[in-house]
Amino acid sequence: MNKLLRRALISAVVVGALAGCASEEDTVVMAPVPTVTNQFTPEKLWTTSIADGVGRYFSKLKPAYAYDKVFVASRSGLVKALNPEDGKTVWQRDLEQDVPARLSGGITPGYNKIFIGSENGQVVALDAESGEVSWTTNVEGEVLAAPTTDSNLVIVNTSRGMLVALDQATGQQKWTISTEVPNLTLRGDSQPVAAGGGVFWGTANGRLAAAVVDKGQLIWQQPIGSPKGATEIDRLVDVDATPLVMGPILYITGYNGQLTAIDLRSGKPAWKRQYSSANDLATDGSRIFVVTQNDHLAAVDARSGTEIWTNDKLENRLLTAPTIIDGYLVVGDSEGFLHWLERDTGEFVSQQLVDDSGFAVAPIEVDGGYVLVTRDGEVKKLTIHK
Repeated sequence: MNKLLRRALISAVVVGALAGCASEEDTVVMAPVPTVTNQFTPEKLWTTSIADGVGRYFSKLKPAYAYDKVFVASRSGLVKALNPEDGKTVWQRDLEQDVPARLSGGITPGYNKIFIGSENGQVVALDAESGEVSWTTNVEGEVLAAPTTDSNLVIVNTSRGMLVALDQATGQQKWTISTEVPNLTLRGDSQPVAAGGGVFWGTANGRLAAAVVDKGQLIWQQPIGSPKGATEIDRLVDVDATPLVMGPILYITGYNGQLTAIDLRSGKPAWKRQYSSANDLATDGSRIFVVTQNDHLAAVDARSGTEIWTNDKLENRLLTAPTIIDGYLVVGDSEGFLHWLERDTGEFVSQQLVDDSGFAVAPIEVDGGYVLVTRDGEVKKLTIHK
């Protein structure tokens, strides 16, 4: 089996048995855990749980911090608002009724609500203060990416190539845009991002698309990757990353594509560099941090795209998207390790085994520390004492 497809399948946690058709020579080898001399050891402030988490499913239910609460959810449909100081439950809501909820896209706060999508093609709005369901709307396709909010709209990207805008108060559909979906795609979708009256999102056919938020009018599409190769597997070019907007420049990367900086005024590339990834990007304002499809970490200059450093010590460890916490670059892996790196050099500064169920999403920074959620639903707040 082609190495890239197998990695895509493993990353999406689709069907482990498919790996059995790979030849011994073509087996993906996970790098051993690097030996790190810890410069700090985080202190655990509290721990709780959110049912069984997402298990081995694809669902990337990243926690959210808003309205003085930490919001977490499980794939089975349990949603909780937690007090960030002590982890106690402020409210909880179970969205599983006659059928499994299969939550997968979210959590997005906005308009004093939180919004979550599901593999069942539903978008649910919950009141942020009480947890009461404000509305539920069906859309065409699975909602694997978190919605975005802008201009009193909730904008959702679905697995069928539909960008759908819903009224934030009622869930009523306001407009929809359709893009082409190839026969074979990765398991994932790009979260839309709204900025300057426009909305930007990656598509499964290797493009970054832009539309007018108010009218749902498509403005332009910019290729991030071009299909190459003889088979559909080789020609995968999904743009599943969330666009990253910094001032007048948008940054995006794609699978079998390129890390691209795009001028938002013209829609034209400012520069392109050969980094292939389906993960979201991170930035500290001057540098862009990327986890490649082989789980190499790289830092590039945001203005020029010049590579500053690269670290290949976590190859094929199925890393989360990178994030920045307390000034450090952080990634989690499939074996439950958190890896901390210096932003200037890419050198490891600390490492912890948190939970052997692993991570589907990166931690989030909150007042007084950071919150992480493991695949089996453990929720923890930790802090760093330097």
